[in-house]
Amino acid sequence: MTLIVKTITRLTVGLILLFGIYIVLHGHLSPGGGFAGGVIVALAFVHLMLAFGKDVAMSKVSKNLASSLESIGALMFLSIALLGFLGGSFFLNILPKGTPFNLFSAGIIPLCNIAIGIKVGVGLFAIFLTLVVMERSK
Repeated sequence: MTLIVKTITRLTVGLILLFGIYIVLHGHLSPGGGFAGGVIVALAFVHLMLAFGKDVAMSKVSKNLASSLESIGALMFLSIALLGFLGGSFFLNILPKGTPFNLFSAGIIPLCNIAIGIKVGVGLFAIFLTLVVMERSK
């Protein structure tokens, strides 16, 4: 890629990543949530891969780290669901609801959004990375 693309990528990847995290954390207050934020976070790493190549992107998120993060996201989501059994039903809200329109006002929903954001972000990046590696091997 050209110097212009690489420079713009260096400037925008952090902003894209920050915006994805914002969407994940504020998903219960505005449109967005874990899935949408996870896709945006994955696109930040895809942007890195397109501009600098797969080696740079893999140096940021290795195969082992991606696998571990995806497992952590799934286990976090499952443990949130199972903690509801302490109160009597699956996915029961065990946290206080707080006041409306505040960041900590939705009980377990922000935690679920974080777990889904981790799972989706790492999963989509891994899928894209696999497609790039498979295309090179043909």
